[in-house]
Amino acid sequence: MIKQKTCAFYCRVSTEEQNADRQISQLKTMQKLQNYMLFKIYIDKMSGGSANRPDFQQMLKDARLRKFEILCVTSLDRFSREGIVNTLTYLKRLKKYGVALKSVRESWCDTTDEGLGEILISIVAWLSKHERERISDNTKKKLEQYKKDIEEKGFFINKKGEKCYSLGRPKGSKDKDPKGRNNLGYLKRWEK
Repeated sequence: MIKQKTCAFYCRVSTEEQNADRQISQLKTMQKLQNYMLFKIYIDKMSGGSANRPDFQQMLKDARLRKFEILCVTSLDRFSREGIVNTLTYLKRLKKYGVALKSVRESWCDTTDEGLGEILISIVAWLSKHERERISDNTKKKLEQYKKDIEEKGFFINKKGEKCYSLGRPKGSKDKDPKGRNNLGYLKRWEK
């Protein structure tokens, strides 16, 4: 006899005025189709842009304690809106705890299949790394262009359309670090 798997639902709405009834209804339909036993429904009524969500944190604690095997969500944006890196980190944590993620809307995002879960996590990790490298390359190219403009014209035009005469920090800018840092900072290397 095959053991019935235990699932939990994670729902999130953006404001206190909203309710998660539609999400819960969709998740219950999936639960019945998959013949999962429901452990708990976690509901946060706040932005998904931060991990500081009470039920999200409780869900991670319960996952660590292996109280359920499947986490069901209606879509990945209900699970997290913290970006690829953080979402990937949560998926890896869940996997470490023996919990798979299953999404109603993104059927491709189903880590219940061990092989597929590994492939998805690998692809998302690769995309994340590629995106980080692309941003870094574009930043370096832009700084090189600014350096060239300063050498040729004596200034460059920043994103706001303002003339800038050096790559250093703007006058009047303040560091968050109370000790401060070299005013030329990380751009010093571009002034060579």
